[in-house]
Amino acid sequence: MENVTLKVEGMSCNHCVKAVEGSVGELAGVSAVKVNLKEGLVDVAFNANEVALEKIKEAIDEQGYDVK
Repeated sequence: MENVTLKVEGMSCNHCVKAVEGSVGELAGVSAVKVNLKEGLVDVAFNANEVALEKIKEAIDEQGYDVK
């Protein structure tokens, strides 16, 4: 299991939190997603054998947020 913290810009409300947590949480191999709205961070626990970090970043990007 790997853990990564991503800097995400553009999140400003609870809808943003639900959109990011929902889209990333649906990916196979992701076991946990936690958004820190105040800091603009997304913590993700995932199995790198099942899902690539790029796929996680794409899922966030597809919701309209910028992953740094």
